[in-house]
Amino acid sequence: MVGQGVLRECLLDPDVDRVLSIVRALSGQSHPKLRELVHKDFFDFSAIEGDLTGYDACFFCLGVSSAGMKEADYRHVTYGITMAAARVLARLNPAMSFIYVSGLGTDSSERGRTMWARVKGKTENDLLRLSFKAAYMFRPGGIVPLHGVKSKTRIYQTFLTIFGPLMPLLYRWFPQYVTTTEQVGRAMLKVAKLGAPKAILETADINKL
Repeated sequence: MVGQGVLRECLLDPDVDRVLSIVRALSGQSHPKLRELVHKDFFDFSAIEGDLTGYDACFFCLGVSSAGMKEADYRHVTYGITMAAARVLARLNPAMSFIYVSGLGTDSSERGRTMWARVKGKTENDLLRLSFKAAYMFRPGGIVPLHGVKSKTRIYQTFLTIFGPLMPLLYRWFPQYVTTTEQVGRAMLKVAKLGAPKAILETADINKL
């Protein structure tokens, strides 16, 4: 959902000249600013390095649910794919800002009881060690989808279908825990342009941007 939201905001923003979206299959979306590049192996970006230079920011929104996954498998996807992309981008674009979508409750100590939080914490920590101009970790909690955005996670989309009418109220009542796809997208763009006072941004920080 976050990827759909930030893409929408990028295409609407007059300050954004062009957007490269790395995908496994074409979305069918068309826009003068947008180029979709089909790439099958997200653990190895060497074949498309020539297409990855000259960008000011990367919005890394890829992720999977940890439900039913063993830690090794979840780490392989969550940490492995993120770092494969980030290491290449840091080498090719040292002046780039890298914005990573993590999650509420991520464990920076990497030693907590919750599996997904440890993996996300390890991912965040290693991203912050790379040679980007800046790196920011976004930790949204509940996300209200706007403008036709839908979740690809079946359980979450079912929840949204049932309780969707209540989500805007939760956003207003609990801004420290709930945000929207539009707000996250705009906040990511603002951080890419202007930076932020800290590297880890919780839901309340996102909503203030």
